[in-house]
Amino acid sequence: MKKFIRRPAVQAFLGWVLAGYMSLIRHSVRWRHENLAAVKPVLTAEPGVIALLWHGRIPVALTIAPILKQTKLAHCLVSPSADGEFFAQAMAHNGFPSIRASSAKKGDSAKARAIVAAFREAMAWVKGGGVLIVTPDGPRGPNEVMAPGALQIARRTGAPVLLVGLAVSPAKRLGSWDTAMVAAPFGRGSAIWEGPYYVPADADDAAIEALTADWAARLSAATRQAEARVSAD
Repeated sequence: MKKFIRRPAVQAFLGWVLAGYMSLIRHSVRWRHENLAAVKPVLTAEPGVIALLWHGRIPVALTIAPILKQTKLAHCLVSPSADGEFFAQAMAHNGFPSIRASSAKKGDSAKARAIVAAFREAMAWVKGGGVLIVTPDGPRGPNEVMAPGALQIARRTGAPVLLVGLAVSPAKRLGSWDTAMVAAPFGRGSAIWEGPYYVPADADDAAIEALTADWAARLSAATRQAEARVSAD
């Protein structure tokens, strides 16, 4: 099955299917965005921004597009895996190019070099004034457990970080590691924006670890809040 998914024609087909689905959810769902008053000045005034959302909310994530693209261009940090490939294609079809990065296994020097190059590209993008969209629990999980990579980029660039909790009802949850949310069209959607948050330039490993745990809790809380909003509507 994995070999089949890796075929270029299959990847291209899946990319178009996902792109169409994401666009349908963006335009047909009745979305309500909360806390935008705190977000819009950041997008206007800051040189670059990092936006974080959980991996399982990728299928409904395109709702953030009109917010982020009002003032800046946005790129996504995406795994070079087979799953990441058709997601990268789907986002590109919707106007969001990708920077391909993942995690390397111990001793995999070639992959480690590729990761360093991708993070340098990501930092240059943010320093140049762009938005970087990251799913900090991807590409392998565990679900809603934040890896420190995005915080390292924030520390080195000084960029503000926005947390986005997303939910749609009605929707089904897949049996994947991230329990991906697949929403029905014409439903109700909620986007809870939190931030901006910053990583001090002098933050050491212990401070990064503490911030990572804190931000993961905040992002999960915003996601639960979004779920409660659409359940109550």
